[in-house]
Amino acid sequence: MNTSDKDPRDAAVGGRFNLSRWALEHSALTRYLMVALMLLGVAAYFQLGQDEDPPFAFRVMVVRAYWPGATAAQVAEQVTDKIERTLQEVPNADVIRSYTKPGESFTLMQVKDSTPPKDIPNLWYQVRKKVGDMRSTLPQGVLGPFYNDEFGDVYGSIYALSADGFSAEELRRFAEMVRSDFLRVPDVAKVDFFGVQAEKIYMEVPQQRLAAMGIDMNQLIQQLNAQNGVEGAGVYNGDTSNVQMRVTGAMSAVEQLKAMPVRAVNPQTGQARTIRLGDIAQIRRGYENPPVTKVRHNGKDVIAIGISMAKGGDIISLGNRLRETADQARAQLPVGIELDQIQDQPKAVSTSVGEFIHVLIEAVVVVLAVSFLSLGLHTRPLRLDVWPGLVVAITIPLVLSVTFLIMYFWGVGLHKISLGALIIALGLLVDDAIIAVEMMVHKLEEGYDKIKAATAAYDITAMPMLTGTLITATGFLPIGMARSSTGEYTFAIFAVTATALIVSWVVSVYFVPYLGNWLLRTKPKVVMTEGAAIDLYDTPFYRRFKALVNWCVRFRWTTIGLTVAALVAGVVGMKFVQQQFFPDSNRPELLVELWLPEGTSFEETERVAHRFEARVAKETGVQSVSTWVGSGLPRFYLPMDQIFPQSNVSQAVLLPVDAHARDVLRHKLPAMLAAEFPEARARVRMLPNGPPVAYPVQFRIVGDDIHALRHWADEAKALMRAHPAMTGVNDNWNESVKSVQLELDQDKARALGVTSQSVAQAVRALTSGSTVAQYREDDRLIDIVLRSPQSERATFEALNNAYVATATGRMVPVLQVAQSRLTWEPGVLWREGRHFAVTVQGDVIDGVQGPTVSSALWPQMQALQARMPEGFRVDLAGTASESSKGQSSIFANVPAMLFIIFTLLMLQLQSFSRALLVFLTGPMGIVGVAMALLVSGRPFGFVALLGVIALMGMIMRNSVILIDQIEQDRADGVPAWTAIVDAAVRRFRPIVLTAAAAVLAMIPLSRSVFWGPMAVAIMGGLIVATALTLLALPAMYAAWFRVRQPD
Repeated sequence: MNTSDKDPRDAAVGGRFNLSRWALEHSALTRYLMVALMLLGVAAYFQLGQDEDPPFAFRVMVVRAYWPGATAAQVAEQVTDKIERTLQEVPNADVIRSYTKPGESFTLMQVKDSTPPKDIPNLWYQVRKKVGDMRSTLPQGVLGPFYNDEFGDVYGSIYALSADGFSAEELRRFAEMVRSDFLRVPDVAKVDFFGVQAEKIYMEVPQQRLAAMGIDMNQLIQQLNAQNGVEGAGVYNGDTSNVQMRVTGAMSAVEQLKAMPVRAVNPQTGQARTIRLGDIAQIRRGYENPPVTKVRHNGKDVIAIGISMAKGGDIISLGNRLRETADQARAQLPVGIELDQIQDQPKAVSTSVGEFIHVLIEAVVVVLAVSFLSLGLHTRPLRLDVWPGLVVAITIPLVLSVTFLIMYFWGVGLHKISLGALIIALGLLVDDAIIAVEMMVHKLEEGYDKIKAATAAYDITAMPMLTGTLITATGFLPIGMARSSTGEYTFAIFAVTATALIVSWVVSVYFVPYLGNWLLRTKPKVVMTEGAAIDLYDTPFYRRFKALVNWCVRFRWTTIGLTVAALVAGVVGMKFVQQQFFPDSNRPELLVELWLPEGTSFEETERVAHRFEARVAKETGVQSVSTWVGSGLPRFYLPMDQIFPQSNVSQAVLLPVDAHARDVLRHKLPAMLAAEFPEARARVRMLPNGPPVAYPVQFRIVGDDIHALRHWADEAKALMRAHPAMTGVNDNWNESVKSVQLELDQDKARALGVTSQSVAQAVRALTSGSTVAQYREDDRLIDIVLRSPQSERATFEALNNAYVATATGRMVPVLQVAQSRLTWEPGVLWREGRHFAVTVQGDVIDGVQGPTVSSALWPQMQALQARMPEGFRVDLAGTASESSKGQSSIFANVPAMLFIIFTLLMLQLQSFSRALLVFLTGPMGIVGVAMALLVSGRPFGFVALLGVIALMGMIMRNSVILIDQIEQDRADGVPAWTAIVDAAVRRFRPIVLTAAAAVLAMIPLSRSVFWGPMAVAIMGGLIVATALTLLALPAMYAAWFRVRQPD
């Protein structure tokens, strides 16, 4: 008989507090709590918000400013640099990155990842305040700054409103009606329009006619504003009442604008005459030309209506309500106006949640099968006792119900992270129940009654089990404490698993004894013969296992040597595993970017987009094509990286019919785009996972000399192109752009009274046009734009038609005082930390990960940096950089995790030596991790890293159970050698069962693109570590404490 398993006749029912006995003595309360917690958990589950990704704060703000007429270099020096300098003073400022184009400054400020989300709104207020305070230092003529800090808005549902036979303005009015309907839907936070064409009133005046009539453009503008202005005429104060005085004359129709009288004075003769504005100008309503952004859906111009959900909402319920509202709106729209859905995130989330629930059910079935077979299968005779497995089966919904309840109060919703964490937790949460039931069954087989079996199970297993559970939960602690975007994104892994594990221990020591007392039917196997019991472990299998453990303990140094060799092999093997940040999403959409050379007109970008739409629509498997011209897509999916408005870019989202069609298109499109769209730099990619990263491989060349930077960037791109895994290598400075410089003859200009400003205004009116007034209509303000007719500005020869007024009022050609010269200038200048910076970047071929290529190229980039002059450097960027930041935030909390784990071991084992011995078993799974990842071909990503850190806790949990059993046996007087071997034999079953439950529960999850590497890593690591715990740990214990074999 095992001396550590006390005789039932000696078991003290009294003594210290025993929670299991208390639960049995208060069975009515236990029964009530079990039913109540299940019902509350089920109710909480249906109250949990559902979304595709966990919410995380976007720590980026954009500050924009415009300086019409300035070159990119002038804007960088006079506007962008001053804004950047001010942003450096903002608390927690981390990355200050900007790009400058002719007349435009665009600065992105990113605060530190460690900034708590609750502090971010105050930081954005500080930005507005500090930049507003320095506004007076910017040059005259600068417009702005303008701010955008709403990067967290996800337009999960996007509708397209198209018209046949209606104008763009009429379509906008109908869009406003639909917007009002959507805003009334519960849980809708915001409804925005994309692709609305701003209406303008164009006054097209031939400059030659003005010159011939001697009309000064400035006089024309002054008269227009004087006529159209809103000016108070005072209040008449009568004896009994006040009367408001009003002056009419403001424009209320385009016809009134045409009929407006204009007084013209001929500067030569001094004669004045009055003419109608419509006689000298063609006045018409139109739309902004060129447009800033256009949206197209299935080949038609549309207005896109983006809808974002309020925080904590249920995306699936919101989707159902939006569909109902859209159906009602369609019924009210006139014939010819159609409302289609471009993006349907609720449908994607419903599919994703459905898949996860299916996987969860599979995992439950696997765990139940393990429980029923391992706890109830008997071979002599062959039979299946279902009752022990049934006890474990009931604990699963109970633990999950309480977990859902805590998730509800903790504010953790259902999304890909929390659902995956539930499946991981499922394999772990049954461990305590299996251990408790296995011990109860074992005691019942020894002849204990049910009450004493439950009491003994608590006395023997509760504290080691609690320590093991807390150690496993602590393994996930670095995720919960990580202060970064990636930590925020993956926080639910810690929240859900830690909750489920702790709840599972409470259930195992409180509810499992009650369930066991009610359901277990185990008969005693022990036959008392002259005061001695038959050893239940005296079976052929256990005898062979006992001999193996004896061999390991006898040849302890050989065993330890093999273990260390395996550990080294695992570390070496990890170097051959590809690195990854986050994998691509498994959503069906494909994103296609078309970049034309810098300086390309909007019209040309639109033409290329039209050709692409028509071409890709012919491909089989394409359900819809939606294109944003002049900008990137709005964020309809949280981890998306955004492209800001630029006239030379268009981005399309293709919706294939299924995942297979998506994969076919993804492999086919790059070759088709290269062959048929050689003028564009095309990029095809899937939606990502994790925090947004623009390119998988990026390096940033930083310095202060613009021309030298371009040279070094070209060398860096050459190194990247030479790598066989790189594709689509480019940089973010793009090409130089053409510009026409008008060099004034200052002497002649002064003699005529012509200034640089008047020449610039005259040329602007000729080309892009000048906004000279505003027309008021209902609740809108419509710009009145003065420009030359299309015939006068179609070619560069239009400069011949530009006239400027002299000091005497006479109009002279611009080219009489200036000479034109065609030159090149930078089209865009990027900066980082107030230094100019070129980002060289590219994609990788299928089957290769970005961080792996970045690591291979980094030594070459460092060699390149060594050849650079002082003041230049190369920085690592892209997924490798983001992954490093995420890992740093995790590793920063590993010491705290190790301290807590070691403290728990000390509390349980009361011995530094024994605690250290258990501690050293933590890395044992590394060889299994490396083997599993290499064999399966999976990369080692950020999520897999979290799994490996948590794996250490799972391994130490089993180790502490084994060491505690050895110490109990030795305390009962069993010789050390016998205690070591017998403890390994007796703890074999619960250790293997719990490991099997955890490993087998991961099998359904291993199919997931996102969770697969983590599941495979835990499976491989746990299998190897379980074997080493049962074989190597006894040898390590014997070596550590110099245990000798008895004679």
